[in-house]
Amino acid sequence: MRKITSGILSAIAAVAAIAIAMPTDANAQRTFSFAYDQPNTTAYGIAANIFDAKLKELSGGKFSINQFPGAQLGQEPQMLQKMRAGDIDFVITSTANASTLAPQAGVFSLHFIFRDKDHLAKTLADPGVSKAFRDMVKESVQGAQVIGLLTMGMRNIYSKKEIKSVDDLKGQKIRVQATKTEDTHFPAYGTQTVHMPFGEVYTSLQTGVVNAAENGINVYLANKHYEVAPVLSLTEHEANNNCIWVSDKTWNSLSDQEKGWVQAAADEVAKKEPAMGLKLESDSAVKLKALGVKVVESVDKAGFMKAAAPIQDQLAKELGPHAVKILGLVRNVK
Repeated sequence: MRKITSGILSAIAAVAAIAIAMPTDANAQRTFSFAYDQPNTTAYGIAANIFDAKLKELSGGKFSINQFPGAQLGQEPQMLQKMRAGDIDFVITSTANASTLAPQAGVFSLHFIFRDKDHLAKTLADPGVSKAFRDMVKESVQGAQVIGLLTMGMRNIYSKKEIKSVDDLKGQKIRVQATKTEDTHFPAYGTQTVHMPFGEVYTSLQTGVVNAAENGINVYLANKHYEVAPVLSLTEHEANNNCIWVSDKTWNSLSDQEKGWVQAAADEVAKKEPAMGLKLESDSAVKLKALGVKVVESVDKAGFMKAAAPIQDQLAKELGPHAVKILGLVRNVK
């Protein structure tokens, strides 16, 4: 009996030794929730894929994300609340919606502060701009922080009629994001602003609740808004900028090394996504034309820019010192 017992104990010890020697990657695996309210085929999906690939690479496969696109976990304002409560790990939102928590984030919604698409891409990849934006959010928001920036390109106006100049927009009801910057800029063009969740825009355009809306070209395509507003006017009035958020609950659960992996993955998005996002916009315009959408490329922006110019510094000052600093940094990017 002693020999049998001894044999069993030896076998158990051997199995335990093997188990200890075996790699523990399976136990170390951690999959984070990563949510956004646009389809995976948009720049949000591009950003999420870049983030996931870099995170897997740096962590040796220990960390990855589970994507929840298409507002599966709610529209952006709802996702922000869930993330701050620790129910979602990572979220992408527009910087305009970020301003509902950090009002000074509205600086990125100022119209015509980016000289062109190249200036936009360089600005978002600029470490100084990114740090200033992150610092601003960290100072004003509890429960979450921003770790990176990205873009969907420029925002444009779409409706049932052509917008060739600012005069064509006068008296129109336009759906805009619920921010101070939008509510100041658009009335300066002679419009009436209307707020509603993004998911209601299609029906509102269809029924005439609003005459127009504005967003990125790929968002307009992916959500089939062209079906009810078949004229896209390239006003390029505002950058369609976005940010990657992380819940403080998630962030604080990470070691310093793990935080480094996460931040590096976000930095990778800032470096790679803008060019890819802008190409997606260009490709989407081609697809829209093939679908029969009228794309008005020769918009006279002079009237828009004249109305917007005095608002830029005025609003930045009203928003706060961080906004003034970020606006200065944006203008100085060469």
